[in-house]
Amino acid sequence: MNAHEIDYQIFGEEMQYVELELDPREAVIAEAGNFMMMDSGVKMDTIFGDGSKQDEGFLGKVLGAGKRLLTGESLFMTSFTNEVQGKKKVSFASPYPGKIIPIDLTKYSGKFICQKDAFLCAAKGVSIGIEFSRKLGRGFFGGEGFIMQKIEGDGMAFVHAGGTMARKELQPGEKLNVDTGCIIGFTRDINYDIEFIGGIRNSLFGGEGLFYASLTGPGIVYVQSLPFSRLANRVLQAAPQGGGKDKGEGSILGGLGDVIGGDRRF
Repeated sequence: MNAHEIDYQIFGEEMQYVELELDPREAVIAEAGNFMMMDSGVKMDTIFGDGSKQDEGFLGKVLGAGKRLLTGESLFMTSFTNEVQGKKKVSFASPYPGKIIPIDLTKYSGKFICQKDAFLCAAKGVSIGIEFSRKLGRGFFGGEGFIMQKIEGDGMAFVHAGGTMARKELQPGEKLNVDTGCIIGFTRDINYDIEFIGGIRNSLFGGEGLFYASLTGPGIVYVQSLPFSRLANRVLQAAPQGGGKDKGEGSILGGLGDVIGGDRRF
């Protein structure tokens, strides 16, 4: 497997985008909805799966693309190819506030495992597949179910983290406990499991769920401070409830506090 060699530059702080520079005939693949802009001369195509195995027959391509349905993704991905002479650029934006993380698969033994909605884009030739959990507990309580995404190959891939990203390098036998939703991804040798928090008070009143992820080295783990599910829950909690009234931004006075503060909506 030989992925296309691409140069890149990441712009921005909290709402980042990555700009990829393509030589003639070089291409990148991306999930639908991540595209931002591209130079003229770059051709966009919709393809089955990730396009990493062009020598497969039609049935093989359909089966490979069909596996993506298990992760909740589309059968199709989008390919962007430089079809003219000279270098051209194409850019992809992060879907919500956070950081874009470049993953050089040659430094991670050709494989990186991540949560199913973390993948942003990659050099064409990189394979985007699924990683099944063989442990029942992880499947039921791991937050991501039995399936995570695996990114394989020898090229560059880019994943997205919500909020601030932490990179932890674990030594053999070293263990890190993480909220299940805060995992971005990890290298192939990391042992990933689910552990019960324990304690009745923790379980009933802790507000952190009943389980956390246990990751054991050796390897590298990427952790995000703001999973999209957590962000969405906070937005829903703050949204106006029945009748269009909001929560007064946490004020003890509630709606009266809004009027005093200058918000006179009724």
